[in-house]
Amino acid sequence: MQKIALVTGSRRGIGLGIARALGKAGYFVVVSATAAQDDAVIETLQAEGIDCTYIPCNIAVQADRVRILEEIAARYGRLDVLVNNAGVAPTVRLDLLETTEDSFDRLMQINLKGTFFMCQLAARMMIDMQGKGLEDYTPRLVNISSMSAYTSSTSRGEYCVSKAGISMTTQLFADRLAEYGIPVFEVRPGIIQTDMTAGVTEKYQKLIDGGITPIKRFGQPADVANCVCAAVSGLLDFATGQVLNADGGFHIRRL
Repeated sequence: MQKIALVTGSRRGIGLGIARALGKAGYFVVVSATAAQDDAVIETLQAEGIDCTYIPCNIAVQADRVRILEEIAARYGRLDVLVNNAGVAPTVRLDLLETTEDSFDRLMQINLKGTFFMCQLAARMMIDMQGKGLEDYTPRLVNISSMSAYTSSTSRGEYCVSKAGISMTTQLFADRLAEYGIPVFEVRPGIIQTDMTAGVTEKYQKLIDGGITPIKRFGQPADVANCVCAAVSGLLDFATGQVLNADGGFHIRRL
């Protein structure tokens, strides 16, 4: 039976890169985002030989979270991998002393609360499915956070806080689900070339050229996707809770 992977926020950018990589690794991929439908993305992936479908979900909405997982269970009878990638940046970057409650609440609702409760719902479903005798069923969770989980950006503090929360969410679920043999991993992208960084490309390029990362190039969605594939490969299961830094070496402390 083909394994099923759900990747949230996967219409473009990092999420699409992850969906593509998992599809090429043999998974049937459920592409998901807030848009009602995206035939173009599905057609593109299918043209590349990837088995996939699209199911909309706004992870900030509890009913949507429940619906997508119930639909996957009803259609396919299993969920082998959940990649919590969906997330947003502040609509406007504001100094920490000017950050608004509306912006803070929006990022917590989507980035942190959405990820936390997607983990909870998927974990419950995976535990239940472990008792159904499914063939080769070894479920795993992967949360996509950011180097902002531990790096201060005072013009988008709410984003940093939301990503730091995802890091703790990963540790908590890795701890709680260990008894069920369900590994949980965190992938921390660095400076990745996507729509989210398009408006600050020049700024980041100068930082990269100046040596802020040992590997002097923008990361690509495929770089993050490779870490996700490693996490779900089965080779890292004893390392549950592990953080994979897809950041060109930014996390290395050096003089």
